[in-house]
Amino acid sequence: MSSAIRCVPGLKSGSNQSYDAFGVDKANEVSAFHRSIPGYAPTEMVSLSALARELGVEALYVKDESSRFGLNAFKSLGSSYCVASLISEKLGMPTRYESVVSAEAKENVQGMTLITATDGNHGRGVAWTAKLLGLKSVVLMPKGTALERLQNIQKLGADASITDLVYDDTVKLAAKMAEENNWLLVQDTAWDGYEDIPLRIMQGYLTMALEAVEALPKAPTHLFLQAGVGSMAAAVAAFFVEYYGKDCPKVIVVEPEGANCFYETARAADGGIHPYVGDMHSIMAGLCCGVPSKSAWSILKETADFYVSMPDYVAADGMRILGAPLPGDHRVVSGESGASTFGLTADLLRDKRYQTVKEMLGLNEASRVLCISTEGATDRENYRRIVWDGAWSTCSD
Repeated sequence: MSSAIRCVPGLKSGSNQSYDAFGVDKANEVSAFHRSIPGYAPTEMVSLSALARELGVEALYVKDESSRFGLNAFKSLGSSYCVASLISEKLGMPTRYESVVSAEAKENVQGMTLITATDGNHGRGVAWTAKLLGLKSVVLMPKGTALERLQNIQKLGADASITDLVYDDTVKLAAKMAEENNWLLVQDTAWDGYEDIPLRIMQGYLTMALEAVEALPKAPTHLFLQAGVGSMAAAVAAFFVEYYGKDCPKVIVVEPEGANCFYETARAADGGIHPYVGDMHSIMAGLCCGVPSKSAWSILKETADFYVSMPDYVAADGMRILGAPLPGDHRVVSGESGASTFGLTADLLRDKRYQTVKEMLGLNEASRVLCISTEGATDRENYRRIVWDGAWSTCSD
């Protein structure tokens, strides 16, 4: 393990592929559903103007997802739209909250159980969706999961438990249990024969992307996106390609070096998908996924300009800087995965060791950077350990 920031270029073919499934019309449709849910509000777009001046860029934006539906992360957008759209299609109703909780809907979905595997935030979103729609939920979590993340899911009424398996094997177990019990598998990664539900989950993230472009005063030049299985990164990248066209920002996919399956896939450049080899390890628990989603890779290989693999200290730097801003800038409480892209941006701009990567990405005084803080402090004990003590545990045993 190099314990350094590493970067490889993307594999775009120049095909100018269209992504209608992630375009503005679809984003408006998805957003209309989320706006119909009681308690919806767009999350804040934070402009760190003082830090941008300090680091020598034109603008530095962070979309703070910690307030999303009171769940401290963005993931509920995907699972809620996915399940609601399935129910509404079955009943021939519009995908609106009032439709999917109507008496007719409840009668048709009585006894329906959702199941998923999760590192934390996705499972919390699925449990919240089940509670919102009056369904049952089963959530499986990989070994090493923080107890607080488990308890947050259990508080929403889910039958949640931590397995003795790594993430990718936990996904396989959830799929097996879904088949055996006739439950609905709500998983945010795709494989051969399982593409529809991951697509709907990805489309659910369009609300966040639409909110972002509506809040930005100018188009960003750089869009940094963290990748676990890659569903969020692919959905947002596809939307930005459709929204901005030839003015689309450079898309940079970011992963921990201890689970860098997209980086390895891009580095191989042989057309195949390459899983991370070895025991996954990172403080970025939400990004500890060893195999790219098939659907996500099909999009990212045509939309991403660069793939970055980085050590844990970079995410830790991001958490600390966001939590202790310069005078005039807004404080953002961001968890380990949430702060990953911002930490990378900050370290590239302030550490001369990374001048080569900085130049490779074209970061300069005219750059307008957008990062998404995908989560707040979802594991408060570990957040304090990192921010207060400069120490941390990883997601592996």
